[in-house]
Amino acid sequence: MTTSDAVLRRVRGALGLGRLLPLGGPADAAWLSESAAAAVLRRAAESVPSAALNDVRVSLADPEAAEPPTAPMPPAALWPGPLRIDAGVSVWDLTEPIPALTAALRAALFDAAAEELGLTVTVVDLRVDALLDAAPEERAAPGAPAAVEPSEPVGTAAAATVGVAHLTGTLGAAVHHAPDHVRVELATAEGHRALDVARAVRRVVAGVLEEDRAVTVVITATA
Repeated sequence: MTTSDAVLRRVRGALGLGRLLPLGGPADAAWLSESAAAAVLRRAAESVPSAALNDVRVSLADPEAAEPPTAPMPPAALWPGPLRIDAGVSVWDLTEPIPALTAALRAALFDAAAEELGLTVTVVDLRVDALLDAAPEERAAPGAPAAVEPSEPVGTAAAATVGVAHLTGTLGAAVHHAPDHVRVELATAEGHRALDVARAVRRVVAGVLEEDRAVTVVITATA
């Protein structure tokens, strides 16, 4: 692969992540890719019969209420603040009234955002944009970021943290060293809440660093 090919693949991968959503508050210095959040939300929606999510977008509910983080932000990251989910819905087999279906979907999405990810979601806005005769074909899952083997002490410590499936390198190096901070990019393992994993990784990496630099975490995929 040529250098230009590698750069192009990295750009495409980074664009595929979507926005980087704040996990926790300003002091948590952790972000989750919009694509990873959407995958979890789609799975949660499967618990509601006769309905499925189409497009899913997550953004700040009130940009003016967002606060600057206490550590440098990665590219395309949102400031910490309450979030909103906007999604289209397909519905079929209308044995349940549509308002009941959308209410069940909202509850499932609120729960998944908080309990599985650690996102602070205050608004879930759903629109029914398709009435179908039968359940749609299963949507193909987007390709997951490739696993990256750790190559230095910070990466080794982060990869060994409970809840980490592996490191990833969509934004660049899996461990990005800057003069004022270190950024670790990773995927979480099944059964582990994204925010809890990010906090654990920050503690572990801070213990490995010999100098006082901020630690930030970007989660690009969840199991």
